[in-house]
Amino acid sequence: MNQTVHLAVELPADIEHVQVPADTPDARVALAAQFIPSGARVLDLSGTDSGLQALLPHGCSFQGAGDLNAGEFPAEAAAQSDIIVMLGALESVADVEGLFTHLRFSKQDIVLSYSPTDLGPGRDRGGLGFVNHFSFFDLARLFDRYGFRIECTAPVDDTQALMRLSPTERMMPVAPCSVAVISDYDLGGFGDRLGYHLINALLPSCTDVHHLSPRTLHEAREAYDLVVLGTGNSLYPPLVGDEVINVLGRGRAAIGIFGTYFREIIPRPSLERIVDRLDTWYARTQDEVLMYGRGRDSVVYLGDWMIEQFPLANACNDETLQIAEEIGAQRALDRAIQIIQRHKRVYSAQLHPLLCALTSAEMAAYADQSLEQMPHLVSGTFRSMLTDIFGRSYPEREFFMVDRDAVARYKARVHGNVAMLRERIEATLANVARAAA
Repeated sequence: MNQTVHLAVELPADIEHVQVPADTPDARVALAAQFIPSGARVLDLSGTDSGLQALLPHGCSFQGAGDLNAGEFPAEAAAQSDIIVMLGALESVADVEGLFTHLRFSKQDIVLSYSPTDLGPGRDRGGLGFVNHFSFFDLARLFDRYGFRIECTAPVDDTQALMRLSPTERMMPVAPCSVAVISDYDLGGFGDRLGYHLINALLPSCTDVHHLSPRTLHEAREAYDLVVLGTGNSLYPPLVGDEVINVLGRGRAAIGIFGTYFREIIPRPSLERIVDRLDTWYARTQDEVLMYGRGRDSVVYLGDWMIEQFPLANACNDETLQIAEEIGAQRALDRAIQIIQRHKRVYSAQLHPLLCALTSAEMAAYADQSLEQMPHLVSGTFRSMLTDIFGRSYPEREFFMVDRDAVARYKARVHGNVAMLRERIEATLANVARAAA
């Protein structure tokens, strides 16, 4: 037998239950069923056979335990439920404080209907059997006092509203924030598209993200909580100019997530001006930490976070895959990754397709990028990446055996660094919000 706890209820002698218009309960019950997920254990405290059980979604269990008008609360049944339903019942409870004390200890979601005084003013509430008289504001204060928040609500008719309440401890506070991300996401390359998705997944769920490219910097807003320069790809001259400096200055905080290439043609003073404007630069390679981070605590090593998108896998195709063009521009990202990871031998002239191949291939080779105007210069990105992963570089256009253990260690290290980056961004945005308040 379920444990019961007495509740003081005051009802006129000639009224046995709350009386509502005859056409109301069906609509109310049908609406209440929409608030209940499949598989839920439902405890109905409405006090009458409302017909709710027949309308519940698949997998739900139902128990109609207790009549609040009889002054009992089924504490054990409530604790073992997922959702407590009260339709047309709260208006009849005199000791509402006592009821919500028990509901608070049950720690379950609640679906309830109520006829607040704001709706249908001038109604004879006493004649309808109502013994309490709350406005919407009064209800909100009541729920807050006992640790509940209104998760969603819907009107039943002109006089009633249906609400779903959740314990406050289950509802994470939402602190809206605005973040500008400056990158070349609109070029459509393999790494550009991967970075776009990675940064979106990294930022808190309540973030209003404004993506900017070198071609749309003039559309920047007046202020942001955070400005992020880069999404893991390489910084190049258009991203080290005054326009970028201007946008960085619009953020209450600013960080960089990028690498560098063709370092000989990037004016060091321009890059250092960018770095000095950032609160933290999360560098893609150890080379960059050594070259630009000496004497700067704000330059830390992240690694190439694109590897987060490439699971360790075993290739099965013996044919050599040659990637000379930008593979991501012609195919969906998931399809491109699957194609690369099927091949045991991969030759790539693109950095991130090679990084993808290292998680699955047995043999790999690369051709570094060069500039048409200065063919003697190479990007340097392949050498930096290979040194980070394997502790050494390999000659261009010569296949080398992939050390899978080294790739796994690198992947784990980057994964841990990305987790710390996520925590740092969340802490930065929280600090900005507190400072603004």
